[in-house]
Amino acid sequence: MPVELGLPRLRGVAAPGPAGAAPAPSDAATAPGTTPSAKRGGDPRAAARPDTPQLVDRFGRVAHDLRVSLTDRCNLRCEYCMPPEGFDWLPTPQVLTDDEVIRLITVAVEHLGIREVRFTGGEPLLRKGLERIVAATSALRTDQGLVPETSLTTNGLGLAHRAHALAAAGLNRVNVSLDSLDRQTYATLARRDRLPDVLAGIAAADEAGLTPVKINAVLMRGLNDHHAPDLLAFALGRGYELRFIEQMPLGPPEMWHRGDMVTAAEILELLRARFTLLPRDAAARGAAPAEVYDVLAADGLPAGTVGIIASVTQPFCGACDRTRLTADGQVRTCLFSRTETDLRALLRGGADDAELAAVWRTAMWGKLAGHGIDDPGFLQPQRPMSAIGG
Repeated sequence: MPVELGLPRLRGVAAPGPAGAAPAPSDAATAPGTTPSAKRGGDPRAAARPDTPQLVDRFGRVAHDLRVSLTDRCNLRCEYCMPPEGFDWLPTPQVLTDDEVIRLITVAVEHLGIREVRFTGGEPLLRKGLERIVAATSALRTDQGLVPETSLTTNGLGLAHRAHALAAAGLNRVNVSLDSLDRQTYATLARRDRLPDVLAGIAAADEAGLTPVKINAVLMRGLNDHHAPDLLAFALGRGYELRFIEQMPLGPPEMWHRGDMVTAAEILELLRARFTLLPRDAAARGAAPAEVYDVLAADGLPAGTVGIIASVTQPFCGACDRTRLTADGQVRTCLFSRTETDLRALLRGGADDAELAAVWRTAMWGKLAGHGIDDPGFLQPQRPMSAIGG
């Protein structure tokens, strides 16, 4: 079994790199859509990398969590994610086939120490072969000899019809986006009147055992921020786990303004007007993105939990354990990265699993210390969230 690096891991600010590691000004990767120079794994940037099969970087982090975007397409047009007309979707030939997705997941699990796989989009339920991909992933075994933990982030449309099949294929749980329980507000935010379908999907996931069902909510100032307590009451009453996510600069550039963003501190204030919240021990958080609070009932006992993912105001980059694969086969070391490493070209060019793994390791070795949103020179990624995967 590969040995974990004994390097410090700090939340928000990454730890110093290992001795002898050469600093790099940017991700060790190429511009989107180009073939990396490390095609056969011989990139000189990896010379200082420790001799481990795992996905390590220069700051002591080890990636065990793979986020796989299965499509950039979506059947909603959420205001914080994309314009009303949507985007120009990837041409089908550029998107990885089911077999290609399965092969890259297999490389990640069997060669690189990945233990958790999250399927994302766009909207992953638009992928016809989703159940097959989930089943193939669940047939793998990690470096610990376990079945990879699998999950799905979805808007919930169509989940009512596929929840049981996904559970049978081996999916463990789901995260469902739900920004309001008010039908008109939901329709305004999503630009589609589909709230009943989403609620049906959530209920079906719970019934199918895809638990704990997690609800993801993004608050928009003046639109749905006042609905935060109602969302928490809804989740508590049904045993769901609610996570509020600060709006990030990953949608249309004109839609994100720091001053308009509802911050984690403001979310807490909204919730504490109605609920008693007790923060959990920060040491138990690990690499989880959410800061979790116990919600106390009138008798003082926990009635459930709520989490807040403060990617902007309280970044957790120093504990990040994620690597990302886009629908067109690009490795991304961070949601906010402006560079990518092209595995699709290598895959279709005949590279074997060892070569694919070597290039992936080199890409992750060049991961930056943090996303740099607070840096005056920060630039939003060229790709929106729907093309990156959440």
